[in-house]
Amino acid sequence: MALTSKDLKLVTNPLNMENPITVQVLGICSALAITVQMKSAVVMALSVTVVLIFSNLITSLLRNTIPNRIRIIVQLTIVAALVIIVDQILKAYVYDVSKQLSVFVGLIITNCILMGRLEAFAMGNKPLPSVLDAIGNGAGYGVILIIVAFLRELLGSGKIWGYQVVPDAFYEMGYVNNGLMILPPMALITVGTIIWVQRSRYKQLIEQNG
Repeated sequence: MALTSKDLKLVTNPLNMENPITVQVLGICSALAITVQMKSAVVMALSVTVVLIFSNLITSLLRNTIPNRIRIIVQLTIVAALVIIVDQILKAYVYDVSKQLSVFVGLIITNCILMGRLEAFAMGNKPLPSVLDAIGNGAGYGVILIIVAFLRELLGSGKIWGYQVVPDAFYEMGYVNNGLMILPPMALITVGTIIWVQRSRYKQLIEQNG
């Protein structure tokens, strides 16, 4: 079945004009906490996206059978079950990254992006649009995490994905890694800078989101 322009916007809008982190200011905690290294950021982005896709799909399929008064409990149960599965997979196949992510994998359960999409979109839309919405928001979340992690790992340790990319010759000439980049305050400053650049470039974001 061909996708309509409306369907495509569900995927593309969260990458920019409706980005969950820079526009809606959701999921900030993990963006600040696990972006010291690219590997951790990519794994977290994939984990959130997978949980978001399946939770949106399941919620959409069950939306007409979920009593309104317990919908939040049902949504949390669906997300919690998926997070447990993802956590066990990470421990089985990428244990070192799982240890680095620590409690933040479990905290996906309370990620505002997930609960926001389940409540605002999946509960009122069919499965296909719900999956597309999840893919878009997961990608939008992941892009910001990867950008922040790229800058912090490169400038903070001279590495990307754990591999040194800054030549030894630079260090011999006096180059020093910026240790501040791997500290939590710089994660906040980096995310804030991205938000500032985006909102400066797209003036309508200010009008739409205050």
